Amino acid sequence: VEKNAQARAFAKEHFGLDVKPDTALQDFAPGSFDVITLWHVMEHLEHLNETWDTLNSLLTEKGVLIIAVPNCSSYDAKKYGAHWAAYDVPRHLWHTPGTIQRLGAKHEFILAARHPMPFDAFYVSMLSEKYMGHSMSFFRGILSGTLAWFSTLASKERSSSMIYVFRKK
Repeated sequence: VEKNAQARAFAKEHFGLDVKPDTALQDFAPGSFDVITLWHVMEHLEHLNETWDTLNSLLTEKGVLIIAVPNCSSYDAKKYGAHWAAYDVPRHLWHTPGTIQRLGAKHEFILAARHPMPFDAFYVSMLSEKYMGHSMSFFRGILSGTLAWFSTLASKERSSSMIYVFRKK
């Protein structure tokens, strides 16, 4: 499922995938899925409450919802501040780590696990360096990504992105 028509066309043309528009979610029967994943999607969605309700209804009784989102509490977010590439304004609409947990609880989900995505820091740091116009942005990004990775080893809450695993109540 993809809301961007150009992205759907690209997937069809280059990979032969029949990607549905986001409106197709209404076509699936309740309880159609055991697992739903959103990899760096949730931060782009305008109607969070409606989306969470829809996802809950589409999952089976023992369904699992897996969501990966940028982490504004990360080492690289703090290092780059307003220039942190994962803010990706205006495409990213929200970044508060506690928000996803509150939304899950509000919509009848239990947070089962959280996992860091420390390697995202390399890509995000390279982009941040590029956006800032720094010379040798690739190498500077690798250096910052390495420091961020070590920071994540000390505390997973410092990871550039986090994976949240929810189960239905």
